[in-house]
Amino acid sequence: MCGISGWIDFQRDLTEHGSTVDAMCDTMTCRGPDAGDTWVSRHAALGHRRLAIIDLPGGAQPMEAESGQVAIVYSGEAYNFTELRDELRRRGHRFDTDSDTEVVLHGYLEWGAQVAEHLNGMFAFAVWDSREEKLLLIRDRMGIKPLYYYPTENGVLFGSEPKAILANPLAEKVVDADGMRELFGMVKTPGHAIWSGMREVEPGTIVTLDRKGLREQTYWTLQATEHTDDQQTSVGHVRELLDDIVERQLISDVPRCVLLSGGLDSSAITALSGLHLASSGEQVRSFAVDFLGQTENFVPDPLRATPDGPYVRDVAEHVGSQHQDIVLDPETLADPEVRRAAVQARDFPMGLGDMDQSLYLLFKAIRQHSTVALSGESADEVFGGYKWFHDPEVRAADTFPWMAAVQSQGAGYDMLDADVTAALDLPSFIDDSYRTALNEVPTLDGETGLERRMREICYLHLTRFVRTLLDRKDRMSMAVGLEVRVPFCDHRLVEYVFNTPWSLKTFDGREKSLLRHATADTLPQSVVERVKSPYPSTQDPKYAEALQRQVRDLVKADNPALSLLNKQWITEAAEQDPSGIDMPARYAFERALDMAVWFDLHNPTIKL
Repeated sequence: MCGISGWIDFQRDLTEHGSTVDAMCDTMTCRGPDAGDTWVSRHAALGHRRLAIIDLPGGAQPMEAESGQVAIVYSGEAYNFTELRDELRRRGHRFDTDSDTEVVLHGYLEWGAQVAEHLNGMFAFAVWDSREEKLLLIRDRMGIKPLYYYPTENGVLFGSEPKAILANPLAEKVVDADGMRELFGMVKTPGHAIWSGMREVEPGTIVTLDRKGLREQTYWTLQATEHTDDQQTSVGHVRELLDDIVERQLISDVPRCVLLSGGLDSSAITALSGLHLASSGEQVRSFAVDFLGQTENFVPDPLRATPDGPYVRDVAEHVGSQHQDIVLDPETLADPEVRRAAVQARDFPMGLGDMDQSLYLLFKAIRQHSTVALSGESADEVFGGYKWFHDPEVRAADTFPWMAAVQSQGAGYDMLDADVTAALDLPSFIDDSYRTALNEVPTLDGETGLERRMREICYLHLTRFVRTLLDRKDRMSMAVGLEVRVPFCDHRLVEYVFNTPWSLKTFDGREKSLLRHATADTLPQSVVERVKSPYPSTQDPKYAEALQRQVRDLVKADNPALSLLNKQWITEAAEQDPSGIDMPARYAFERALDMAVWFDLHNPTIKL
């Protein structure tokens, strides 16, 4: 796993701009703490920061071929690189390293841009081919690894994260109304970035730049195909896929572990990892996040019926993992420096509050022991696990299901300044985004009623909702140099389950029926029967009180972020009795504090 950056300019001599190229690359040091280098020619400059995972001595980048005429900077993992290397060898290619980067580079030499279709993995990479004066930016099918670009008058800037692009003076730190809508709308528009003029390479897409200009090519999208397997065959195929996926994603030359929450998703990955590692005499290592006193003082809420702790212990004992809990107290969670690190990692203040801070702290603690972690992320989107998938009112709502679920819990836009609210017109933005997304949904002839609606809902989650969560996981993990792999995002599994009818996804009358039955033999019964519970959030009132104190200080300092927020509403909320802090108020506190940090880090120009 790594961080990449680059600058293509068909007019400038980039050999004279080495300090700027270095500055862009240096912003990615957190993603690649092990090594870094740049490759600069007259019109192309590539930067790379390396987190060494495969072939530690031999995978240095930028990597060249064809006597230096072709160069690559690559971030991610190609889990099928050994098979591809064998195929390329049969086609006459010779290799000097054991790295997957060299395989991808030679794959480009053999297949051109179509190399993307041969890869199984998570990746974002750039290839500069001076023979044709052409740049390719390629991103994996599900968008696991980020990649941004910023067209300029004579070329393009690109990077794994916006901060790499913003380090170049050609990139303006401007956020317009569309960017603000992305911040507050809870909808991730494909291809859009928060920063004006900046774009995100869409998942499953190749962006090509040459002297004729920029153009995009889609090499993968979800397609609707008829599912002909019966229930038993479907369950069996899901298990076969998961066995293969987990085995592939455990390959590493550095210590690896699994993230364990005690839910079905992470427990399944932990159990399957344990089985595969046991066959070679190894013990799986697992980590979980917990909050001081959470289990003893837990109070059920609309999202979480049970604490994670007891289920984590059940799985660790059942699987025999070497387990460690990372227990966080409210003071640590509320530490302004932790918040600053989380916002800096994301480049924008659209986080999930304490769930971001705790994830960052969890990853930071794990990094002391492991460099690679497997996660259960995305199983809910793939298998239909969220509660709102199964709520008839939410399913029938004429908007994104997660928006309907949030609105039903009373979360609104009270925290925004009235003029900002009017300028953004978020309800119209969300509705337009929803209509656009619905028009993309692939369907089968004759598919109607509940099956048609559930295909729509699954598609919305796999192309909109999941991307926010994948981006969050990537940024929080790479901020501390930890590679997190997501087995449930393997495109083979996603394609197969997307096309199983909803009746098969829920054949036992519960959520995630296919996953539950495919892995039940590996799990303790308590987890098999557990109801879905999302990533944990602290319930300790001391955390909310700490937020309230910090917001009071923010109001007194008259931070520029307050110009976008309803200062009166926030001021009144900050002065209320701490026992009366509800979730909308806590959410407002989190966003206000995030916004303040963001302004301090970037000093953005807001143009509404």
